[in-house]
Amino acid sequence: MVLKLREEPRAMTSHTAILTRHPETHTDTVRGIEARVSWTRGGALAFTYTLKGDLSRIRIPAPREPRRADRLWEQTCFEAFVSGNNKPEYYELNFALSGEWALYAFRRYRERAGLVEGEPAPTITVRETGDSFELDAAMGLDRLPMIGPGARIRLALSAVIEDDRGMLSYWALKHPSGKPDFHHPDGFALELEPPGRTIIRR
Repeated sequence: MVLKLREEPRAMTSHTAILTRHPETHTDTVRGIEARVSWTRGGALAFTYTLKGDLSRIRIPAPREPRRADRLWEQTCFEAFVSGNNKPEYYELNFALSGEWALYAFRRYRERAGLVEGEPAPTITVRETGDSFELDAAMGLDRLPMIGPGARIRLALSAVIEDDRGMLSYWALKHPSGKPDFHHPDGFALELEPPGRTIIRR
């Protein structure tokens, strides 16, 4: 299956991270999830998520027309949380294998901020290759005005996977203590310098 919205300029040097399962959630259908992040040559943030496992036992949303949709985290979904220059404001981006997406803004931890309706959609490409799904997504910082150009980016990368029994497992670059919480400041474990500089892993 390939869902391709539009081409995005080739990415510059990328950083790859392995997402780990939260210890309080369980699954025997996923072998691993890898996330890769970089800047594109056009100055957009680019994400690639690779899910490997028994795809016949993972609930994958059916392909849909690209559109914004809420509550994507209640099913198989990939996520990125983005903040800039150590400020409390951040964005939550959701990318579903259906091609649907969501973008939320927060003034600080879990305090929602308003978004302008009709913001441009991210680019999304989805591929199935044997025992894996791969999702590429990209979004320009001009669509994330609370961050602004030239900022050092802090990222929390995560995923929610639903199995054939309807059970959810939660995956992240770093889990804070306690229950799964992708919004927690401790989860912002990757720093990305502006284009042309070095990616730093905290």
